[in-house]
Amino acid sequence: MVAGRGQLTLLGLLAVLTIGAWVLTIHQARTMDMGMGIVARGAVAPAAGSAQTEPVAMDGMVQDNPTTSNVGMVVASGMSGMARDGWSWDGFATFFVVWAVMMAAMMLPAATPVLLLFRTISAKRRERGHALVPTWVFATGYLLVWAAAGGVTWILVQLGSEMAGRLSTTSRGTWAPLALGATLAAAGLYQFTPLKSMCLRQCQSPMGFLMTHWRDGSTGALRMGAVHGGYCLGCCWALFAVLVAVGVMSLAWMLLLTLVVFAEKVLPLGQRAPRVVGTAFLALGVLVAVGATGMPWSA
Repeated sequence: MVAGRGQLTLLGLLAVLTIGAWVLTIHQARTMDMGMGIVARGAVAPAAGSAQTEPVAMDGMVQDNPTTSNVGMVVASGMSGMARDGWSWDGFATFFVVWAVMMAAMMLPAATPVLLLFRTISAKRRERGHALVPTWVFATGYLLVWAAAGGVTWILVQLGSEMAGRLSTTSRGTWAPLALGATLAAAGLYQFTPLKSMCLRQCQSPMGFLMTHWRDGSTGALRMGAVHGGYCLGCCWALFAVLVAVGVMSLAWMLLLTLVVFAEKVLPLGQRAPRVVGTAFLALGVLVAVGATGMPWSA
């Protein structure tokens, strides 16, 4: 009975944290002037709601291909907010806070089964005389992996910003669709790799993971959380590469990828979900790269 109440309490806490993280994420996306995508740098995007029907004049030159111009301008928008901070601790701190809140919003739903199971096993071990290890210790190890990923992402964003800043607006309009298309295609191809399948199997089977990797004590729980976070990162990094390329503050892509991650890890779909997502990303990547379509829901 106590264990049941503990499970419900933890589930309720995770729900509150997830909802709170999404509220903060939506607030950040709507209020922060932050062009954060690796590819999202440079020119000024068209006003929201305006149709791009005329050739676009950029740096004194006219772009004759409306589709390519739209993609180039959307993915090259920004040069404000975090981008102005450059290689600064303020810029890093801003990015890290946004990243941490976003990870909580997107990853807590998929991590809930393993957190609940860890608490159950830990409570049962306590009944047999073992020391109780709080679930937050396991969660901390998990989050440390994603925090490290956020640091690497910030470095990549800054390097991408510098590379884009060296190009003319016309050049950005040319390479931006190719860069986004290549990112989408690479993410799609990764969905079919053995590494993706191996990491996903670990995430899909919380019981199997905990039985295989169980370590006693707080240090062991921290290590288990970090290992599970590593598998999770190995499973999802390519999906988040798309989000970073498009723009971290794109709410539509955040929601889509949250649903994809949840479906892959929690729903009984096996390897079908990754293959469907991979095929869709490959097709969209080709269409974006050749200029046949713009990038949907770009930040």
